Amino acid sequence: MNEHDIVISAKNIYKTFGKGDTAQVVLEGANLDIARGSFVSLMGESGSGKSTLLYLIGGLDRDFTGDIYVAGQNITALDDSRLSQIRCRQMGFVFQFYNLAANLTVEDNILLPLEMSGRSTAEYKSRYEEILEITGLTEKRKSYPSQLSGGQQQRVAIARAVLGEPEIILADEPTGNLDAASGAEIMTLFRRLNQEKGITILQVTHSAESASYSNRIVVLRNRQIEG
Repeated sequence: MNEHDIVISAKNIYKTFGKGDTAQVVLEGANLDIARGSFVSLMGESGSGKSTLLYLIGGLDRDFTGDIYVAGQNITALDDSRLSQIRCRQMGFVFQFYNLAANLTVEDNILLPLEMSGRSTAEYKSRYEEILEITGLTEKRKSYPSQLSGGQQQRVAIARAVLGEPEIILADEPTGNLDAASGAEIMTLFRRLNQEKGITILQVTHSAESASYSNRIVVLRNRQIEG
């Protein structure tokens, strides 16, 4: 893999929870390179450290040793302000729990990160309409989360994550709370965003079915990455 084609690179990552006799090592010299435009599934047993590695890559946890490069920048060396800018501009996050504001409409939930980062929502109007169409939410824009199914709520979370045109989506068990049919819809949506928009996707999943939608599967085993 040419280094210019790599959008995420985790090098020699060590991560430990706790100290002393109760310390638990979850990552021990782990390495992972992800090509720009790829769709990668990270699998492993429960408690193996999959989500931990995802949070380290996303800059949500900074307590580790090693180096993590995102879009050519070593996020390990960045201050909180610069790291926050990268998270807002170059990454989108989708979690198992939808994290929608119950008192906001679908539209307001999707636009919220743009507004919080100080960007003009007017500049994203055409993009917003396109994302509503892609996610199948055009008729639901004025609905509230309580009026939506679980699959629809997750589509709102995905629309929110991609509206700001991130290079990367980091997804942690995105189908974990969904039935099989809804989960398949979400994975089909991810594949479409990857293929049509060129967004690099790294998802953590325990589901072989969900992983089958990606074009590469890596496994976290014995505190290191295989595959």
